[in-house]
Formats: sequence, structure tokens, C-alpha cells
Amino acid sequence: MPSILVTGANRGLGLEFVRQYAADGWRVYACCRDPGMAADLRTLAGGSNGRISVHALSIGDPDSIRALAADLADDPIDVLVNNAGTYGLIGFAEGGMQAQALGSMDYDSWQHTFAINTMAPLRMIEAFIGNVARSDQKKVFTVSSSMASIGDPAGGHLAYGSTKAAANFLMSTLALELRGQGITVMSLHPGWVETGMGGESAPLKPAESIAGLRQVIATASLATTGRFIGWDGNPVPW
Repeated sequence: MPSILVTGANRGLGLEFVRQYAADGWRVYACCRDPGMAADLRTLAGGSNGRISVHALSIGDPDSIRALAADLADDPIDVLVNNAGTYGLIGFAEGGMQAQALGSMDYDSWQHTFAINTMAPLRMIEAFIGNVARSDQKKVFTVSSSMASIGDPAGGHLAYGSTKAAANFLMSTLALELRGQGITVMSLHPGWVETGMGGESAPLKPAESIAGLRQVIATASLATTGRFIGWDGNPVPW
């Protein structure tokens, strides 16, 4: 059976990735910071007939990434999805989104956001590229955002957008470097989704977003490597 590793799998988009791929018969490595607190994920795993395994992973901790890579060293991984991310420690303010704007930047939070949204996906790719290379499908994805677009900027969200834009650069560059190994690398935009980060006003449900992203993942190939694609299959301006 094909296999997928998903980070940030305890809620929101990550949990929906796990739900849909497991339902379709995939072997799912579901990773989250604290499995003991991931009740919904553990419930899914318990009813999966062994298709889902839950793994402790703190993507901001290089030792945690290395430990998981050692545990899974012998397992081919068809699809690696860097889903885990953060808007920033400053999060959301009462009455609206906390500003990440000129004059109100929290630079310590920005450094943390960069570590999670940009450095961690690269560390994951470095740690698991051997697993991907030994698989049949050989695909790597990072969940990004249209807020990272330089060609069509949304305004504001300086910390979040800049760290996702940097992640997009890494994915585009890695697509060139890994093409020779037959590995497809892409950035994904899930749309504005009703999650803890997206809020209740978001027009998309997680199930709809992930169903669309699964179609993008399924059709991704070396012909599309390096692209930034939305959940609806349309390119997102870099």
C-alpha cells in the first residue's frame, strides 16, 4: 500500500489529511507534538486496522526530527507532507487578527515562526529524503499560503507571509536539485479554511480543502515539480 507522512496531524488540515488517506487505504504516519493530547487522532488510529500510526514529533526540535527519522529509517515514504506550521506566537488579538505590520512587529515571535514554517520543513526533507527516494511515488509537499505570494500580496501578515514565502523558495530550489532522483517537490495552498488558524468565517471546510489537495498530490509529477498550486488545482502567483 502507498504511504504518507503528515506533520501537524493532530487537528485541522493535518487531521483531515490523515482521515482521508487512511480511508483510501494508505499507510499513514501521523506526527504531532504530543500524541497523549491528540484524542481525535488517536481515535482515528484506533479504528484504522493498523493503517495509521501516531508518532511524537516536535518539528522545532532537530533532535526530535532525527529520532523519528531513525525510527522510520527502513520505511519507504511515498508522500511527505510538511503540514505543521504556525501563524506566530502573537496569534490572534481580540476583535481581529494581531498585526504583523510595520511598527508592531514582535521580532522574537518572527524568529520562532521562521524556525517552524521555513527551517523545519527543510529539516524534515533532509531527514526523510532517503525514505522518499526509496518509494514508488517519490513526492514532497509543503503546505504554504497565498499570504506568501509576492506577485499578488494580501498585505499585512509580515511574519507569517515572509516565512511561507521563504519556504516556497526552498521548495522551488529543491525541485531543481531533486529532479535527478525522480522526486517531485511542490508548495500547496489549502485555501482559506475553517480551522483554528483560519477562523469560523472561512469559506472552506477542511474536508473540501484536503479533497482538492489530494487531487493535486495525485497528479503531481516531474512535469509539475517546483510549482505552487492551490487546493482547486490552479497555480498561485509566487
